[in-house]
Parts: sequence; C-alpha cells; structure tokens
Amino acid sequence: MKIIVVSDTHGSYRNFKKVMQLNRNADIVVHCGDSRDEIDTIKMEFPDKTYYTVKGNCDFEMLPIVEEFTVDGVRFMATHGHIYNVKYGLFDLDRAAREKHADIALYGHTHIADDTVRDGVRFFNPGSLGYGKSFGVIEIKDGQVLTNIAYLK
Repeated sequence: MKIIVVSDTHGSYRNFKKVMQLNRNADIVVHCGDSRDEIDTIKMEFPDKTYYTVKGNCDFEMLPIVEEFTVDGVRFMATHGHIYNVKYGLFDLDRAAREKHADIALYGHTHIADDTVRDGVRFFNPGSLGYGKSFGVIEIKDGQVLTNIAYLK
C-alpha cells in the first residue's frame, strides 16, 4: 500500500500534479491542509485514488479538522496542525494522537518536513509542496511502515 502525503500546496497545482504523475501507483493521497482548490482538480484528474483532506488555517472549504483512518492495521490521524500549535512543538499533537490511538500522526502547517517517532507514535510532516517542494511517501508492506520525505526538482 502506497500513501502520498502532501501539505501546504497553497495553490501550487503544478507541483501537486507532478507528484501525482510521479506516483501513479499510489493508492491513497492525504492532503494535510492549505490546499486552496487544487485538491478538487487533482481528484478529478486522478479519480482512482482514495483521498483524505483536512482543513488548514488558509482553507475556506468545509473540510474536517481531523481525519482518522486505518490502512493494513496501521491507524492514522491527519490534521493541518494549527489547532495543535505545531509551530511550537508536538506536545498538543502528541496528546491528541495518543487519545485517538494513532500509530501515525500526519500534519503540516510548519512548512518544515519532519519524521519523528516518540514512544511508538510516528509524527510525519511532509513539509510544503507549495514552497519547499517536499512531499511524503509512506509504504506499508508486510506489516512494516516505510517513510520517506521526497523533493521535486
């Protein structure tokens, strides 16, 4: 199972489309907020994917603040992060992830890519696809979770 994680595209449809073209074999796409309207166009162009999209502090659409889902037994929590004050650390997000029994908490907002494990919970921020041109790839194979931060050239 291959999951693409993006955040903070801020209208950069071109970068988002390039990530999708490079990862046509992805099963799931998670957008961690500040997507403007490019997510709607991407969904139309790549309809064979499962999408999870959360509301960022710059989004005006009616989107959930938090999405929870399970893939191959791995529990995910996705959020933008602004309501958890992630620019000041992971304390609030850590507490929320543990309350939700998440194995992996996906977040954005900081525009800084991060892949941190704290006491068995992974905190994964793909950075900003709009500004830093980074995105995340998560693969789940035989119960193993493999993560990678990638960059567009």
